Amino acid sequence: MTNVKYQMTNESLMTNKKFNIQERTLEFAAKTAKFINLIPKNQVTIEYIKQLIRSSASVGANLEEADGTLSKKDFINKIAIARREARESKYWLDLIRKTEYITNLTSRKDLDWLINESREIMLILSSIINKTRANNNINCTN
Repeated sequence: MTNVKYQMTNESLMTNKKFNIQERTLEFAAKTAKFINLIPKNQVTIEYIKQLIRSSASVGANLEEADGTLSKKDFINKIAIARREARESKYWLDLIRKTEYITNLTSRKDLDWLINESREIMLILSSIINKTRANNNINCTN
């Protein structure tokens, strides 16, 4: 059984699809990619978009890497990287909100969903890190 699925099974979360972290991060990246098309393009937003698309896709990519690790320490490291990418994605989304480039109500709701989802993903990844450390007596700072 793979690391991520093993961890999630221990928390009895795999039975509810909403809590499958790999599925959620894939959906987060896909919805972010679709949302980006709603942002008006100018010199500033093009740079924000580049950063956002990379960080949002990197969350799930690092989870997939974590799934193939051989040691718990490496697993924790990959999950911590995914968490940092989720945090960075939230930053770019918050910045887009703050600059008020999104004026359409539906698009603002999409933006709010993405910000909330990035926050929830960070919390889930933090929980996976903390529980893996506790279950394996691993002391590292990520």
